[in-house]
Amino acid sequence: MKIRTRKLIGTFGLLVLVVVWSLLGMAIAQVPVLAQSRLAQVIFYVVAGLGWVLPAMPLIAWMSRPDPLS
Repeated sequence: MKIRTRKLIGTFGLLVLVVVWSLLGMAIAQVPVLAQSRLAQVIFYVVAGLGWVLPAMPLIAWMSRPDPLS
């Protein structure tokens, strides 16, 4: 697969990841336990804000691989 195709697929994959991650984050943020504890809110928002990077890293690495020699 050429790098241009991988980047196109990866771009759509990243968009889907960010949208799904944010929707899940908004749904989980409504849990009453988070509303009662300021510390739990801080921990949740740090994890939710930075957590999408871990699943995105392999996708970005796959997107940036060089083309195989043909």
